[in-house]
Amino acid sequence: MNDAAKARLDALQPDLVSIRRDIHAHPEMGMEEARTSALVARTLRGWGLDVTEGVGKFGVVATLKGRQPGQRAIGLRADMDALSITEATGLPHASTNPGVMHACGHDGHTTMLLGAARMLKDDPDFGGTVHFIFQPAEEGRGGAKAMLDDGLFERFPVDAVYGLHNKPNRPLGTFAIQPGPAMAAGDRWVVTFRGTGGHGGSTPHMATDVTVLTAQFILAVQTIVSRNVAAIDAAVISVGAIHGGSMASTNVMPAEMVIGGTARSFTEAVRDTMETRMREIAAGLAATFGCTAEVEYRRRGTALVNHAEQSAIALRAATAVVGADHSTGQAGPVTGGEDFSLMLQARPGAFMFMGIGAGGPSSEGLHTPTYDFNDDAIPLGVAYWMSLVRQELGSVGD
Repeated sequence: MNDAAKARLDALQPDLVSIRRDIHAHPEMGMEEARTSALVARTLRGWGLDVTEGVGKFGVVATLKGRQPGQRAIGLRADMDALSITEATGLPHASTNPGVMHACGHDGHTTMLLGAARMLKDDPDFGGTVHFIFQPAEEGRGGAKAMLDDGLFERFPVDAVYGLHNKPNRPLGTFAIQPGPAMAAGDRWVVTFRGTGGHGGSTPHMATDVTVLTAQFILAVQTIVSRNVAAIDAAVISVGAIHGGSMASTNVMPAEMVIGGTARSFTEAVRDTMETRMREIAAGLAATFGCTAEVEYRRRGTALVNHAEQSAIALRAATAVVGADHSTGQAGPVTGGEDFSLMLQARPGAFMFMGIGAGGPSSEGLHTPTYDFNDDAIPLGVAYWMSLVRQELGSVGD
C-alpha cells in the first residue's frame, strides 16, 4: 500500500469506526439480519458498487471489476450475525437489543470488508473481479448453506474464496493461518432419558431413576474420546445443558432428563465414531436402568480445510502488510467451528486469523459478555484484504 492509499485509509477510518459501532449497537441473530444487511447494501451502493441483496435470504454480494485486464475472480467473505448473549461491556455503543450482542466480532468483520470495498472502488488497480460476500447466520443457523443453495457461486463465479476471523488472544497486528484441517466440525447432540419417576423419599425403589442414569451417561460419554478415538486424532465431547425435575419439588424423582452438548472433530471417521458410540452408550445404559433413550445428533457443517495454494497466497498477503515476524503459516488447528467450511468445499480458498488483542482493549475472549472488537484492527483488516487482491489479481496501490 503506497502513501496515498494509506492516507485514504486513515481518512476513512472514522467512518468505518462509526459503521462498526452502529452495527454493534444493533445486533441481529442469524437469519434476522434485516437492518444489518440493509445497512451493508445501502453503504456499498452509496460508494458506487454493484450490489445484489437477498442471497440466501439476507446475504449481500457486491461486485467490482478492476481497470486492468484479467479474467480471474475471487470472493472475499465476512459474516454479519450476532449471538444470544447479554452484553456487559457498559460501552456507549453497547447492544440496544436485549439478550443479543456482537460477542464474536462479526461487526468488525463486516466493517473491514466494507472498508476494503470502498478502498478498491476508489482505486480498482487490479485485473479481474472481486465479489464481496456478506453472509448471514454463521453462528449455527445455516447462512453459508443458504447462500450456496441460492446459487452463490453460480451467480457470482469465483476461482477462489477467502475468509477472515479475529482472534482476541493474539497480539494486534499479527496474522496466522493453518493449511489443511484448521477448524473442527461442530456438531450438537441432545439425549432424552425417560422413566417412571416417583417419590424420592418414600418409594425410590419403585421408580426408574433417570437422574442416576443421566449421571452415569455424562461420565460414560467422556470415554468415547479417551477410548474410542485414536490418540493421534483430535476430538471433543462436552455437556452444555442438563434439564430435569423442579427445584420447587426436590423430593420428586423426575420421569425425564434431557442432556445436551457439543461434539467436535476433524474427520468424518471420527465423527461417525462419536455419533455411533453415543447412541450405543445411551441405549445400553437406559436398558440397564429400565428406561428409554432418545438421541438426536445434528451434524452442523464440516471441518474447515484450507487449500494449500490459497493458504500460501493468504500468508503472502498478510506478510506484505505486517512482515514475516508477525505472520505465520503454522497457526495450528482449533476445535472451534466455522461454516465457511462449506464454501471451501465448493471452491478453493483459505481462512485467515487476525490478532486484535492479547492484553489490549479487545483481549476478552470470544463469545463472552464483555467482548468488544478492537477498532484499531480495522485498518489492518482492510489492508490485508487489499493485499490479498493484489496477490490474486495484480497491483493494488503499489
